[in-house]
Amino acid sequence: MERREFLRASCTAGLAALTTGAAYGQQKLPGESEMAYRQRMARLQAFRGPLPGESEAAYRERMSNLRATAAEAMAAEYFELRRYEIETEAQKAGFDAFAKEAAIPALNRAGVEPVGAFYPWEGLSPIYVLFRHKNLPSFVTLTQRLAEDEKFLQAGADFLNAPASNPAYKRMQVQFMQAFEGMPHIETPIKAPGRVFQLRIYESPSEKTGLKKIEMFNIGEIDIFRKTGLNPVFFGQTLAGDKMPNLTYMLVFDNMEERQANWKRFVNDPEWKQLSSIPEYADKEILCGITNLYLKPADYSQI
Repeated sequence: MERREFLRASCTAGLAALTTGAAYGQQKLPGESEMAYRQRMARLQAFRGPLPGESEAAYRERMSNLRATAAEAMAAEYFELRRYEIETEAQKAGFDAFAKEAAIPALNRAGVEPVGAFYPWEGLSPIYVLFRHKNLPSFVTLTQRLAEDEKFLQAGADFLNAPASNPAYKRMQVQFMQAFEGMPHIETPIKAPGRVFQLRIYESPSEKTGLKKIEMFNIGEIDIFRKTGLNPVFFGQTLAGDKMPNLTYMLVFDNMEERQANWKRFVNDPEWKQLSSIPEYADKEILCGITNLYLKPADYSQI
């Protein structure tokens, strides 16, 4: 199936779903998160007419509120992924105390939530911390806002004031991303204690080919991920960081066995085979490197 035909089929299916009535409008779709469901409901509600007995003024006000809700639901978020290199168990213990007692509460007060903290599946380092920013100013002003938070400075004093002779960590790297149009918000689809996260980075040989891979996700691959149980947490286009150009995404599973089974479902899915067979989306044309990491959440992680 050519790309144009695939897009036409996708649009036709979407329009058919919208016109099937209450079943689609009232029920969650398979694999749809609560947040995605609410966002979809807001968009659908914006196109409905006046309610029985509703005045014209009340209808206009409701439509204005719904349009604002729909616009907010569709606004792409920004993600900040920090990578902390640590060398000792003492540094890990200090980092955990800082993150749990000082950093995450302060970040939440600053409107940055949820905050995820993850260890490597095996080994000590690095520790990954994921921030969700609702807009660009949130990222730009965060350092200054934290510097003015007295509770944060007091609770995190041991970590923040660690001397050069005994540093809190070896080094920190920051990756800044913008959410994909096809998944504009972070999601937390699985909260099981033993959950496993998969962090993947797709490098592209040029910015043009990187955008082509993002297009592939937006027009169908994200939906296929959901259908086959790959449970996305976020998809981000890297705006600043290492290994650019790249896109980065995170998945979550109940356990490693589910991860293995659902990836098998994905690669055997007929829609995926159709989409990946389009020449302009071939991996050899648009990808030049893949990083694949398995992570486990800290007990204080909000993701």
